[in-house]
Amino acid sequence: MAVNYEDQATLFNFVVKQGNGVKGLIDSGMSCVPQPFVQPLSERIATPHARTCEAAQPIDLSQLDGPRHKEVSKQITEAAATLGFFQVVNHGVSVELLELLKTSAHKFFAQPPEKKAIYLKEVSPSKLVKYGTSFVPEKEKAIEWKDYVSMLYTNDHEVLQHWPPQCREVALDFLKSSMAMVERVVEVLMEDVGVRLEEERMNRLMGTKMVNMNYYPTCPSPELSIGVGRHSDMGMLTVLLQDGIGGLYVKLDNGDWAEIPPLDGALVINVGDTLQILSNGKYKSAEHRVRTTNFGSRVSVPIFTAPNPSEKIGPLPEVVKHDGVARYKELLFQDYMNNFFGQPHDGKKSLDFARAD
Repeated sequence: MAVNYEDQATLFNFVVKQGNGVKGLIDSGMSCVPQPFVQPLSERIATPHARTCEAAQPIDLSQLDGPRHKEVSKQITEAAATLGFFQVVNHGVSVELLELLKTSAHKFFAQPPEKKAIYLKEVSPSKLVKYGTSFVPEKEKAIEWKDYVSMLYTNDHEVLQHWPPQCREVALDFLKSSMAMVERVVEVLMEDVGVRLEEERMNRLMGTKMVNMNYYPTCPSPELSIGVGRHSDMGMLTVLLQDGIGGLYVKLDNGDWAEIPPLDGALVINVGDTLQILSNGKYKSAEHRVRTTNFGSRVSVPIFTAPNPSEKIGPLPEVVKHDGVARYKELLFQDYMNNFFGQPHDGKKSLDFARAD
């Protein structure tokens, strides 16, 4: 199908509304980045050769159950309180499953556009599955160079009925085999701020679980585009599988950006806004972004854990008592979520919605 790259409305319809995605542009023979995808100078990632950060050294989670428990717990809490990102190994998810996930992601996005477009938000047969391009393309100054499918977890039966058949079983295995690790990490983080969460509260604070598969097609001019713009995640913790291509950048305290390099068999964990709010700012939801590349199509598979929409979130009383001040107000998570998804990516601006007056 011939695509008019110059007509922005036609291009937007082709990519976003009809569900051809960025991959559809590449497959149509496009050899330059169309104007709607060209980022403002301030948002471009100047070079793929950024410094790597301390998250290059993974934390061995198997050591939490041995004599090094205190040392490993400290590594986790320090990383969460400073960078907001860390990588883990011996996390309980098999390397074979991680490889299958990457294969399944490529398999889903390799389908003809019409097979993926059935999951577009407006027509998807299930509220559990959404396919699309970019974050909120209707409101963005420039569209992000990413296609994705997001899969919301309710229960195994519904998942196996409604998630896409190309990836449903492997994505469900990933989610279920990761949750014990996620809960253990949250326990370690809570313990360090003097909080012991009851099982029921833990379940409510991580009652929303979603697996995404992200696809970043090869880009002819990576210096003009971005895969994902500057943002923090809204939930508790995010678990991310990277492939070997790389491109995940985190913002440091001094304003520089550093790459979190892919490590075979490792998973990346990052703090979300909810955990920053609960900890009254001790743990940092890290601002991060993703660059594009011209030497291969990248996939990543994050698990997002977040509160139930009906849950109230705010600084935990034990932490406020220790700190002497509440830096965030209490609010309904549904309201926080509506604000988060109602705006384009803009660093950590979404957290302003929760700040104490």
